[in-house]
Amino acid sequence: MDAFTLLGQGFLVAGTPQNLLFCVIGALCGTLIGVLPGLGPVATISLLLPATYALDPIGAIIMLAGIYYGAQYGGSTTAILMNIPGESTSVVTAIDGYRMAQQGRAGEALAIAAIGSFIAGCVGSLVVALAGPPLARMAQKFESADYFSLMVLGLVSAVVLANGSVFRAIAMILLGLMLGLVGADINSGMPRMTFDLFQLSDGISFIALAMGLFGVTEVVSNLESKSERALQVRPVRGLWLSLPVLLNAKFAILRGTLTGIVFGILPGGGATVASFSAYALEKRLSDDPSRFGKGAIEGVAGPEAANNAAAQTSFVPLLTMGIPTSATMALMIGALTLHGIAPGPMVISRQPDLFWGLIASMFIGNVMLVIINLPMIGLWIKLLQVPYRALFLIILVISAIGVYSVNNAIFDVYLTAGFGVLGYVLRKLDCEPAPLLMGFVLGPALEENFRRSLIVADGSFAVFVQRPISLVLLLLAAALLTSVALPFIRRRRVEVFQE
Repeated sequence: MDAFTLLGQGFLVAGTPQNLLFCVIGALCGTLIGVLPGLGPVATISLLLPATYALDPIGAIIMLAGIYYGAQYGGSTTAILMNIPGESTSVVTAIDGYRMAQQGRAGEALAIAAIGSFIAGCVGSLVVALAGPPLARMAQKFESADYFSLMVLGLVSAVVLANGSVFRAIAMILLGLMLGLVGADINSGMPRMTFDLFQLSDGISFIALAMGLFGVTEVVSNLESKSERALQVRPVRGLWLSLPVLLNAKFAILRGTLTGIVFGILPGGGATVASFSAYALEKRLSDDPSRFGKGAIEGVAGPEAANNAAAQTSFVPLLTMGIPTSATMALMIGALTLHGIAPGPMVISRQPDLFWGLIASMFIGNVMLVIINLPMIGLWIKLLQVPYRALFLIILVISAIGVYSVNNAIFDVYLTAGFGVLGYVLRKLDCEPAPLLMGFVLGPALEENFRRSLIVADGSFAVFVQRPISLVLLLLAAALLTSVALPFIRRRRVEVFQE
């Protein structure tokens, strides 16, 4: 059957009342956390992972995916109206979006953000549907050495594209790999790095690590902030676009969509890098770059299209090869594993309802988000008046209950608190935790494929360069790592992240 026939079957799966409900919940939650600055999709998904334990796997993944791409829609609303980016991907949207609102063009900015997001989201979902099966078939030909090299490339890409120091990013990767190896040795079954704690014999709980490192740390960091939010909302006079304005922005939407697709599939990329790159591209290609920062509509259309396209296409390497491209996708791997599903090339053949139902739900979710966001702008702004300090205590209590309920182990609650402290310290040291999570998720599979390759090759390391696929992937990883060490590129990288 071709992709469109299978996609039609996916709509039958996603269109059941139960899955439609999960899609709506995900879209609403995503919009909410996109509007409210402070949490973000990574922290929210980590906090909700325990709640999905009792859900149907398809419904759970549809809901978590809706939270991720829904946050890209919601973040633009407050960025444009109040200059408060609710999500990191909306930081660049605020530059020209808020200036447009000051000029009385708030409706125009919100409309182009919604249209750009919708078009890019649908195109991104189509890319997942068309690219997924061929990539999965190609990945089925991979041997253990190829998988090892692919994971090395993914980790190196995460280092290159991580914000801040390369040395810190490498340190976070290594720390994540070490934490992922805690537990029983895969060959001998002997415990390692457990410190004689039987609770660690099966390894560190993914939920405890993710919730502590992102959820608890985010709450503590926001409680520490004493800044007050300005609630000067610009009036919205009309949510429509004239034809000349739409035509002026069409190429920005197209370029933003293509940029988002590339960075969504690229390991270590993600929606945030895509939105910043799209803004830089629009500014570079503009006939008059001085317009940017003063209300250029391309400065809203490009980044909004890019972050939504990246959010959708991030699922391509996740579902076809089991490789996360960002911290959010690493959490998705944790969610799939929690439900007994091994992400990788066999997902499409063994769980076709999950794969095609998820893609179909993305199309449905994009339509829902356009309907949800624009008419409910007033409600989202009102929610910003809710005191954060009242919400955070509730979040922490619910999180502790959720962590405990998965294994009925108080040790996991202590572990969550410990990782919360670690995450707070890492944030103070300007160490990004996303590479740590990717190292933790890929660590066991990296070790397994490494050992399996050596067993097959009778202990010869040459197996990693004798396989053509493995050799190409290792050369790409080496080229990326070497390029970052070059003085010019290192300087330029620092300038880009500072900008």
